[in-house]
Amino acid sequence: MKPLANGQPQMKGTSMVRVVFLSLVLTLCGIRAHLLAQKSLSAADPRLTGMDSVVQRVLNNWHAPGCAIAVVEKGRILFAGGFGYRDYPARLPVTDQTLFQIGSCTKAFTCALAGLLANDGLLDLDGKVQAYLPEFRLQNNELTGHVTLRDFMCHRSGLPRHDLSWLHSPTTRDSFIRRMAYLELSADLRERWQYNNFGYTAVGAVLERVSGKSWEALTRERLFEPLGMRTARFDLWTLPAKADFARGHRLHTDTIRRMDYLHIEGMGPAGSICANAADIARWLLMWTQGGQIEGRTLLPYSFVREALSAQMAMDGSLPGAENPSIFTFGYGLGWVLSNYYGHYRAAHGGGIHGFTAEVCLFPADSIGIAVFVNQNRSQAPAVLRNLIADRLLQLPYRDWDAELRRQYASERLSLLTAQQGLAAERKTGTSPTQPLPAYAGRYYHGGYGAFEVVWRNDSLLALTPGLAYHLTHFHYDVFRAVPLSEEAREDLAGFGMRFQFIANLRGEMSELHAYGIEPGVEKVAFKRKTLTVEIPLAQLERYCGKYAIGGTEATVFLKGKTLTVSLPGQPEYETVPVGEHTFKLKALEGYSVRFEMKEDGITPNAMLFIQPNGTFRATRQ
Repeated sequence: MKPLANGQPQMKGTSMVRVVFLSLVLTLCGIRAHLLAQKSLSAADPRLTGMDSVVQRVLNNWHAPGCAIAVVEKGRILFAGGFGYRDYPARLPVTDQTLFQIGSCTKAFTCALAGLLANDGLLDLDGKVQAYLPEFRLQNNELTGHVTLRDFMCHRSGLPRHDLSWLHSPTTRDSFIRRMAYLELSADLRERWQYNNFGYTAVGAVLERVSGKSWEALTRERLFEPLGMRTARFDLWTLPAKADFARGHRLHTDTIRRMDYLHIEGMGPAGSICANAADIARWLLMWTQGGQIEGRTLLPYSFVREALSAQMAMDGSLPGAENPSIFTFGYGLGWVLSNYYGHYRAAHGGGIHGFTAEVCLFPADSIGIAVFVNQNRSQAPAVLRNLIADRLLQLPYRDWDAELRRQYASERLSLLTAQQGLAAERKTGTSPTQPLPAYAGRYYHGGYGAFEVVWRNDSLLALTPGLAYHLTHFHYDVFRAVPLSEEAREDLAGFGMRFQFIANLRGEMSELHAYGIEPGVEKVAFKRKTLTVEIPLAQLERYCGKYAIGGTEATVFLKGKTLTVSLPGQPEYETVPVGEHTFKLKALEGYSVRFEMKEDGITPNAMLFIQPNGTFRATRQ
């Protein structure tokens, strides 16, 4: 070891490498030290003293099994951890690594991806959706050519939620995009703010199209991995049983019950991300530091400013008398923007079967808060978010637990009043116009799929792949649609769905009008689909022959295996078998033929032409 000119010893070879390596490790530890969270929320900061017991009290008051909380401020993770149970029956604890479904808090991730790809020059946020997805259509053709990515990202497309479309009939992302052409609009483009999940699915499809990668792969590559969100994913149900993930729960008459996971792969860009407290803390850090983390820029600052700025007004009303210092004024790109006691707040909630989430930013104060609770439609995340924010912002104490309990009770009372009002509309002493089995059939809508209405065990049921309903008579040909499952009855209690069956001129039920299936529109009309039946070729051959009618002659013959009817001077009409000796004409809606059979039940002696203007009999020659 030789002395240097400044008197410091000079090291060679391996010794030098070891010191340099040790120095690098210590430097990195110094960089990351400020990111390490406290194990106790109360110990995270003097302003949060006593918060651990407050959190537990809130969970107890709302009968919530558990929660994950992340709190960041000025580039530091103050806290990332858990309280209560991730699986209530098994009494498994929530940790900072416990994964929760975060529902619509996913939307900010999808917007961030759009911002990154726009920065890459792959798309323009104000570009027309149809320019990227030529197959994209809305019900209004003129609107189709004008709606932009930004319109969907800030919920101003004119399309209301239509959530029962994807809850009734889950499908692929591409199929959801095709469904949008049939969903009823409730406003003009950019006329008003209307929350909609389909629009975010369309944005996700555009990201996939321009990048050549799935939305999930993009999210991992451009956000999860650079942020160090090591365990974030898009499902929980594929994890091994011993993994650290939460089970969803719901509250029923003060009893905590498990809920099954909702598989929403097709609607992923609108709400499928799962994350834990440690992961989401790093997401909060990036947003509160203008798109940077650990000195690296992950999201362009220009996009951060844009996303956290009002893109669409949400509510033009004055602040309420109860909370004059808290009011929402707009929606950014994946964020709801509001004033909170003079502090600028950007936040978003998320709700999905068994889980409720709140993610909140105070950009000017460099504060971020996230609360995940494994309880369906829970108020606990909003309570805890506000209580933590008030402490950090050093605002006067307000009992948010009691306040939101009053709001919840008021909402339940309003729901009960609405249900009583609906019951009062019922005309008593009425009956269905037809025997209940006559209402059975397949009723189809291009945006919602099909209701299979069936008569089973003396009950009329309406079945979809995702939900099933018991149809109870309301009045005349109107029936209340009551979900069969207890949890669906609770979730859809405010919908007040009623189905009206419409008969055609022949007295057959031909349409089902669903009222309340989408609160933004008056009704959604489902048309009855004719179900084909298989008929042996030998039986089809018995129908063939000539039939006399009004001085002319109709010919029935087989074209391959298709029974076909021909009349002089008219085209040939191919038919589809739909019932006993009954065939629908393919080319003419509302037209069919039915064969009258001899006493032997084998040979026809006449053919009935059933048309909108009447029924006409042709005698077999």
